[in-house]
Amino acid sequence: MESNEYIQFFDGGIEPALENLGGKGASLVTMTSAGMPVPPGFVVTTAQFDAFMEEAGITRHIHQLLADLDPEDMGQVDKVSSAIREDICSRPVPQAMRELTVGAYESLMSRFEAPVPVAVRSSATAEDLPDASFAGQQDTYLWLDGVKAVTEHIRQCWASLFTSRAIIYRLKNNIPNEGLSMAVVVQKMVNARVSGVAITMDPTNGDRSKITIDSSYGVGEMVVSGQVTPDNIKLDKVTLTVITEHLGDKHAELVPDAVAGRLVEREVDAERRGRRSLTDAELTAVAQMAKRAEKHYKCPQDIEWALDADLPDGENLLLLQSRPETVHSSKPAVPTAASTGGYFSGLSPSTVATAPAATRKV
Repeated sequence: MESNEYIQFFDGGIEPALENLGGKGASLVTMTSAGMPVPPGFVVTTAQFDAFMEEAGITRHIHQLLADLDPEDMGQVDKVSSAIREDICSRPVPQAMRELTVGAYESLMSRFEAPVPVAVRSSATAEDLPDASFAGQQDTYLWLDGVKAVTEHIRQCWASLFTSRAIIYRLKNNIPNEGLSMAVVVQKMVNARVSGVAITMDPTNGDRSKITIDSSYGVGEMVVSGQVTPDNIKLDKVTLTVITEHLGDKHAELVPDAVAGRLVEREVDAERRGRRSLTDAELTAVAQMAKRAEKHYKCPQDIEWALDADLPDGENLLLLQSRPETVHSSKPAVPTAASTGGYFSGLSPSTVATAPAATRKV
């Protein structure tokens, strides 16, 4: 199956466009084209969401519900959010669109010897912009099996454009609802042995001569949602030598249960908790991947990565997402005497980070 107006494969050869694929989807297509190790998948484009909304005939009603909404009135925001999401999830997807999505899913599955679980991830058009981050405001669903589960969760991702948190964020930042759209990423699920995030700077002060990595065992959901304290390692961006490292408690991990067909949480034993979750070689590989993403996008990046338990060493590091760092990067970067190797310390040392990576949602 080839890419079309409603479906775009990561490796389909079509130039990514934010307005069609959303921030996450466009990034995954871009990184695939750049030869980065991205798990295969496709994007249900914003054109399909827009066509679904037009067919459902509910767009005007949604705008009416959101008009004059007070972001401080949590009760009313929750009520409106619930009504909109229920409305979207109760509407049928036109048969022609559904058939295209089913065809794309079957085409993706045909790449493997047996069906594999997938992740279904929201990709809003307004997320991860240089001056605003919507990360974590829309939904992601992990370890889904079968086309029925995938199509149902695509619609839930569409509805998550109107979570209470997303509505309040847009209201407080004067972002209009008109013109917003939602793409959805469907991607092979990684069987993560270790996973985490990496930022191509020091998030505590914006120093761009550093790389900061958070890592823990299992699927990264527990890291980005703050459910576990990960290992935190800071490296020099040029030499990749470790400057500081703090071992996190890493008390639990999310791992697949083949029998139950879902992710389960299990306790990490004392021996694994007491050592760093990444070897020296793996740590270097993650840092090098983060540098490649920064070099490609020409600005500091905030990446999500995983080491796949099913792939051999040297081929098992996968890139799950790369987005611009938004907290410090929106401020002017000032070279300092400490600048080395073409990189420069970004901001005043007094600048304090406000969004540690470990609090984000996939």
